[in-house]
Amino acid sequence: MIGVYDSGYGGLTVLRELQKELPDVDFVFLGDSGRAPYGGRDAHAILDLAESCVERLFEEGCRLVVVACHTVSCVGLRHLQQHYSNDNRRILGVTIPAAEAAVARHPRAVAWLGTTRTVHSRTYEVEIHKLDPALPVHGIAAPLLAPLVEEGLGNGTDAEGAQLTRLAVRRYLRHLPAETDCLVLGCTHYPLLSEAFQAELAPHIHLLDPAPVVARALSDWLRRHPEFQETGTGSLRVLCSGDPQVFQRQGSRFLGRELPTVQHISEESGRLAHRSGPQVPQGQVVREFRKF
Repeated sequence: MIGVYDSGYGGLTVLRELQKELPDVDFVFLGDSGRAPYGGRDAHAILDLAESCVERLFEEGCRLVVVACHTVSCVGLRHLQQHYSNDNRRILGVTIPAAEAAVARHPRAVAWLGTTRTVHSRTYEVEIHKLDPALPVHGIAAPLLAPLVEEGLGNGTDAEGAQLTRLAVRRYLRHLPAETDCLVLGCTHYPLLSEAFQAELAPHIHLLDPAPVVARALSDWLRRHPEFQETGTGSLRVLCSGDPQVFQRQGSRFLGRELPTVQHISEESGRLAHRSGPQVPQGQVVREFRKF
């Protein structure tokens, strides 16, 4: 069983490709929608959130976890790997497969869009320059795009929504260096804006969605690590830290089909635990004190 972790809904675009590539594998998806967005948070806050999510997936029985969130993969993947990986557990991310795919196209210059925290990490530049030190790389922070997707204003929306998303995409694409011929979508939400990107990009610029690349990379990794291959039935369980009904409704747009019943988890004393549903208390809340 493989765990897939994202800060919210976007990682379902990665899961969709993973299920196509590995149809017999059982997956558990964890979307931390109740504590999203991650993109503007302090790095150490992101590490704290990521630790609790990865621990929850290990407790669910996953031996391998794919960090589908670009922000966590850029900021905290190495920390998670050093803290949790051993002979029986591994954690993989999305950044290196995306960097390898971009360089493999032999572009004149690469640009990539992501959250503010993803771009400020400069992880994509580091990984690309490991492969081609002379390749120009330019990161563009696009904080408006993920919220637009979550408002339902992505592909296939009404005319007004399509116009709004195109204006936002156009605003960020103005920062593309003239020599750019490969644009990496460095956020799992962005594939739902592919129509706006294609409409605004020059024909010679290749739009790279890392999700299919990550799926092929995971399949190859499993072939090289047969000890992590497990026979399954293609089942899927979905956990979220936000409202499960909202997650089920929103998540279907990202996965491209209806989700199974979403299970609710919430934070208590720094850990994520199963709950019957989100609590909306009235008035003050008091719980048992922990001793220091």
